[in-house]
Amino acid sequence: MQMREFVGQVQSKARLPSADPAINATRATLETLAERLGADEARHLGAQLPAEIGRYLERALPTSERFDSDEFLKRVSEREGVDLPVSVHHARAVLEALQVAVSAGEINDVLERLPGDYARLFAGATGRMPKA
Repeated sequence: MQMREFVGQVQSKARLPSADPAINATRATLETLAERLGADEARHLGAQLPAEIGRYLERALPTSERFDSDEFLKRVSEREGVDLPVSVHHARAVLEALQVAVSAGEINDVLERLPGDYARLFAGATGRMPKA
């Protein structure tokens, strides 16, 4: 998958007006995911993405930070610079595009490293909103 296709999927799924906000949502989501995964898993995931997208995963620390999906969504919101409900919608769009772009085995590896409450984000489920 090429960067244009990935960004186009995020733009379409999140119903964004142009590529720029889709890139911003992708950056915010993947940088936050990298914090939670740690450097090794982030590098494996990034290797299956277009280089321009994979670089957002390069900022991971050697070890993962431990935080739940509510904290994940709050961090994405802060990074993206949008309200939490908007950010939740965007993060889900990015994670859906991610599942199309990389192998099922890699997605399974990512999910194995995350607490169970992250499954609702990867499934695109509506789920409850995080506490503000």
